Amino acid sequence: MLAARKAFARSCPVSLTLVQTASRMSPVSTSSPQFATAPAKAISKFDTSSATEEELAAYGVAHITKGIGRSSTMVIERGEGVWLHSVGGRKVFDLTTGIGVTSTGHSHPTVVKAVQEQAARIPHAQVNLVLHKPMIDLISRMQEVMPHSSLDTFFFWNSGAEAVEAALKLARQATKKSNIIVFNGGYHGRTIGTMSLTTSKTVYRTGFGPLMPQVFVAPVPYAHHCSGNICNQPGADNSHCVNWALEQMELLLKMQSAPEDTGAMIIEPVLGEGGYVPMPAEFLQGLRKICDKNGILLVADEVQTGMGRTGKHWAVEHAPVTPDILIFAKGIASGYPLSGIASRRDLMDKQPAGSMGGTYGGNAVACAAALGTLDVFKAENLLGNVAVRSEQFFGSLRSNLPSILAKHDISVDIRGLGLMIGLEFSGPGTKKYKKGIAAEIASTALDKYDMLILTTSVYDTLRLIPPLNITEAETTEALRRLYASLEDVLAKA
Repeated sequence: MLAARKAFARSCPVSLTLVQTASRMSPVSTSSPQFATAPAKAISKFDTSSATEEELAAYGVAHITKGIGRSSTMVIERGEGVWLHSVGGRKVFDLTTGIGVTSTGHSHPTVVKAVQEQAARIPHAQVNLVLHKPMIDLISRMQEVMPHSSLDTFFFWNSGAEAVEAALKLARQATKKSNIIVFNGGYHGRTIGTMSLTTSKTVYRTGFGPLMPQVFVAPVPYAHHCSGNICNQPGADNSHCVNWALEQMELLLKMQSAPEDTGAMIIEPVLGEGGYVPMPAEFLQGLRKICDKNGILLVADEVQTGMGRTGKHWAVEHAPVTPDILIFAKGIASGYPLSGIASRRDLMDKQPAGSMGGTYGGNAVACAAALGTLDVFKAENLLGNVAVRSEQFFGSLRSNLPSILAKHDISVDIRGLGLMIGLEFSGPGTKKYKKGIAAEIASTALDKYDMLILTTSVYDTLRLIPPLNITEAETTEALRRLYASLEDVLAKA
């Protein structure tokens, strides 16, 4: 035995030395409160097949990390169009589309068919090893809808955060400059890199430090919270806020992040988690000029705004502005995990082979889902439907909400683009609601009127995110449930 141990030591002396050193070290104490563990107990098998929805929910809540916030504990069995069906038989109107993901509604037949057919052919073809046809087909189709023909080269990932990371890597590799400028209220993800870029809420960043350095934050023109109390007055335009924000950007480049150190600016054309605040065209155009003047890349994070959500394929088209890198995810594949970036070939050609990649990025089934989604866009004229339904939503909201709320000393800022609609409540009357009136409305809508709706931002804001193929009747029904929820909340105050 001793001879065998000596032979092993000769074959890997470093490893054995480490083991011997470790054996002489004092054990780490885990008696302090932060390391305390619950008493060990036997784990019994939970039979999900016969459990009620309440039992399934309780089991899920107990065994899913507490770090996930959730709007409800419904256990969903299936979905169709705007409807979700729970295991217990509850039917709920979904005004969230999975936070802007199921753009064609739940389980659209065209998308389902594309997924089923591809899964039967080959579900996974790793792109570092081989190419696969769904990805090649998707690149061709995506080139047709890009805001500019120069955005002709792609990298595919799975989630929005991963795509933002890919854009960050490309910007640094292509420019050889490491500083990144982001904007107040922006949301870009929950990885260490992307939460470093995120400023919409501290909950996304707290406790995860140290975060990535060399990130600088610039203001945006947020007319409803105009620092000069100018742009938020009746009849005023947003020129004061736009000019101020652009001036602050110029100062940032002089005082904090020099152009020769700054690789990119990353902006959401409509703030998502920051409150569904559209960026004025003049502001985006101003950023484009500043970037061009200083050799900085302009990156559009269209994870939430892209794929028709705002009434155009891409929100930057409203300006119009062409970014150097465009980030997409969410609505691209109607619920399947797919994301990516589009950029110019001259930029992507600066990336060394092997510096990008990922096991599941550009999955064949997810690419097929994206192709099915694009088929629905064309066959059902989704951009046309967004324009009509957007007019229906905004027309009704602007006609009804202010008069209802004025009686309760509450005002509302109704804003957004297309079917990306934000309702921010303010005024003395909102102080009656501990969690905010938006949260009360969302809770009442779900509990009493079977409608799932979300809040957003640090301000008292609701966001409406219906599927892009929502019908006139479904829009009317969504508004009816929203108004009923609001009336109930106001009546209880």
